[in-house]
Amino acid sequence: MSGTLRISICDPDESTRDNLKKYLVGMDQVWLEADCSRYDAFSDIVDQTTPDIAIIDIDSDDMEALQLVEALTRSHPECGIIVVSRQTDGQMILKSIRAGAREFLNSPVQIDELVGALDRISATLGGKQRSNAGSIITVAGSSGGVGTTSIAVNLAVALAANPERSVVLIDLDLALGDADVFLDMIPDYTLLDVAQNITRLDLALLRKSLTKHNSGVYLLPRPVQIEDIDSIPNEDFKRVLGLLKASFTHLVIDLSKSYSRLDIAALEASNHILLLTQLDLPCLRNVVRLLSSLEAYDGVNEKVHVVVNRSGLDKSQISSSKAEETIDRQIFWRIPNNYGVISECRNNGVPLLENAKSAAITQSICELAEKLCGPAGAEPAEGDDEAKKVGGKSWLKFLGSK
Repeated sequence: MSGTLRISICDPDESTRDNLKKYLVGMDQVWLEADCSRYDAFSDIVDQTTPDIAIIDIDSDDMEALQLVEALTRSHPECGIIVVSRQTDGQMILKSIRAGAREFLNSPVQIDELVGALDRISATLGGKQRSNAGSIITVAGSSGGVGTTSIAVNLAVALAANPERSVVLIDLDLALGDADVFLDMIPDYTLLDVAQNITRLDLALLRKSLTKHNSGVYLLPRPVQIEDIDSIPNEDFKRVLGLLKASFTHLVIDLSKSYSRLDIAALEASNHILLLTQLDLPCLRNVVRLLSSLEAYDGVNEKVHVVVNRSGLDKSQISSSKAEETIDRQIFWRIPNNYGVISECRNNGVPLLENAKSAAITQSICELAEKLCGPAGAEPAEGDDEAKKVGGKSWLKFLGSK
């Protein structure tokens, strides 16, 4: 079980214990070692199972439960302890932390909060284990028609080609998204359906709400009706992402061009943001505008990787060096132009890996997928962390640049 996070839980209340078990047993790379209904027996269970994390609900008897937390902290300092309680007053949280708890979660536990707590604790385990919190890769566009859906769909398929990965594609272009068309799928449920039922979904039901493509990619499409695009609250969308992160190793999000409130929420939650551009004046101008605007959101700008799509489209394109000078950021990746192949795949509803495996564009997207998964993709490739202002530069001077 290398790489698996081992967890034992203690909660005398059967209903809340079962609710927590429901979340944990559905998580990839999480192993439920034991569940216990008695505080006085849990120390022996921890001695026997030596879990990486112990989750203790203290509401049945907070005094006895906190004594248990303190005892486990002394006897098993390597075990991360999460306290769960309906009590939210500061004194109880302080008592829990003083007893040795690493995290404090409110009951009933929300899946996104649980995933976050597991991820934070696992990061302190000296590299021994990691939780399975999925990596979110968001594909954004600097303009309409730059190929965000093509890249998002085929990137998801490339990621899913590795059987050790589980991948879900989320179509966040709520008005005009067409990721389902690219994969020739007719989904039964949409993002709206999942968001409206998020409080009733567990990980097993979530997967049943998604549509699986033969490539292995699961799809969560946009709502059917355009009038429903404002019906998804931010908090429900964030919980959807939390549930998906617990169930999949990779989430690929196809962003809309409106940069709406849900788009911003996706950007804030992302591990990598691929900002697609072409080497022309309107796109590069928008890249600078977007980088400047995203500085308002903590941590977002640092996750942006500028990707040139349709590289080599024509001789009149602005050169890569001039583009990097313009946006004051290195280009992270270049995807070669092959409009004929991508158009044929789109119209047939077949991904590149299935229809044009040896094409240069397919190989480039597959290499990009591996770069984002490996150590080389963990750090931004750009030189400076901040995008500098263009100041008084004239955009027109780049029109004739080669």
